[in-house]
Amino acid sequence: MNINDILKQARQFQERLGSLQEELASRTVTGTAGGGMVRVTVNGNGELVGIAIEPEIVSSADVAMLQDLVLAAVNDGIRKAKELARSEMAGLTGGINIPGMI
Repeated sequence: MNINDILKQARQFQERLGSLQEELASRTVTGTAGGGMVRVTVNGNGELVGIAIEPEIVSSADVAMLQDLVLAAVNDGIRKAKELARSEMAGLTGGINIPGMI
């Protein structure tokens, strides 16, 4: 394999990586807590893009519980977004773990 072939493959990989990153930004996962009473939506880049809270759990007496549920749901959503990105990246890299990619 000569240097031109290596450079060509590197450019192709970079293009596929850019496409994958754009696709991940448009895909979402949902994290939940409290049996689905709190739901968050996170995109494949790990950005929080939505929060849904069932009205029956909102009360001034339950603020601490609500905060805990939102935190748990956000962390669940971020974990799922990382799993999605890792899975998609594994397809691109042939399962090779490249540090700093995800």
